[in-house]
Amino acid sequence: MAAPLHIAVCGAGIAGLASSLALSAQGHRITLFDQFEAPRPLGSGLILQPTGLAVLDWLGLGQRIRGLGARIDRLYGKASGSGRVVLDVRYDVLGDERGLAVHRAALFNVLHDAVRAQGIEVETASHVKDLDDNSVILNQDRREGLFDLVVDALGSRSPLIPHAAGPDYRSALGYGAIWASLPWPGAPFDVNALEQRYDRASVMIGVLPIGRQVETAPEQAAFFWSLKAADFEAWRKAGLDQWKHTVLGHWPDCAGLLDTVTDASQMVMARYDHHTLSLPFGRRIVFIGDSAHATSPQLGQGANMALLDVHALAAALKENADLRDALGSYARKRRFHVKLYQGLSRVFTPFYQSDSTLLPMARDHLVSSISRIGPAQKLLARIVSGKFGLPRT
Repeated sequence: MAAPLHIAVCGAGIAGLASSLALSAQGHRITLFDQFEAPRPLGSGLILQPTGLAVLDWLGLGQRIRGLGARIDRLYGKASGSGRVVLDVRYDVLGDERGLAVHRAALFNVLHDAVRAQGIEVETASHVKDLDDNSVILNQDRREGLFDLVVDALGSRSPLIPHAAGPDYRSALGYGAIWASLPWPGAPFDVNALEQRYDRASVMIGVLPIGRQVETAPEQAAFFWSLKAADFEAWRKAGLDQWKHTVLGHWPDCAGLLDTVTDASQMVMARYDHHTLSLPFGRRIVFIGDSAHATSPQLGQGANMALLDVHALAAALKENADLRDALGSYARKRRFHVKLYQGLSRVFTPFYQSDSTLLPMARDHLVSSISRIGPAQKLLARIVSGKFGLPRT
């Protein structure tokens, strides 16, 4: 293991907070930079898969996050017109493991509370703009440093990406989604399932139980509606009544949820792109989470992949005395798994979010039959769990 390093972690999201905890626990000195006056979460609900939960257990945070989230036993979706089942993934074919749906704020709170408890230095109101040798350049050209290593956890649009040793392969995705965190409606929705409805691949509606943001808060649901980013402004101008009428035409059970949406500003637009750093490191810098790789959320792996990056980076630094060797080792540890899931996302996404007519027809007629076959059930569950192609440790 290398001598303790002074490490700048840029970005106080899931990847940044988790890496600060993991690397601080190894004895490294951490300075965490975040652009907000006080660190805060962005986003709604997500599913922590068994892979991500294993990393949180390793960090000592698994018990608390499980107390806040909602256990997910099943991912279930139907075509809104025919009622045909076009998604049915059950975790129980893998044994005792399950997913855990959480509000992003709950995961942030658990990680941020641990960062504060560990006494990690946090520099707020610090917008990272660039690097200059061993220094981090912040807003108003303020410089901080000298750092032995910079961890970029700023996301897919990080200004530090040009410092990567290899090219950035990037393409925008036409479809995103509008979402909101709403009060959990109860029946007829399943508190242990992600439920979705589809019309071809241009309409996707989802309801996900996401538990509580903090222990004393009420239970919530993440509600989302697939939408092209280019159509968001037209959606906003058309007004809520027209949109609600369309949603209810596909899924009448959503009436109670939609009653709690009283202003268009409650629905936040999420835009997606596909990007991959061929080499997720450079001179004294390493990229984790969406800074290193981002894709469609169709397989729900974003936060889990970021947590796996954190575990791999910590292991690489522990196993290698030379920093350059450690960064190369980190990239090798994650390369196959990241490429596999980005490839799977490229394959699956057009069946559920696209303008295609033929692909959703094939989905509607084949998935229901395939998902009842034992080996296919297990394969789908392994893919969703994040374990498919992951080296055994």
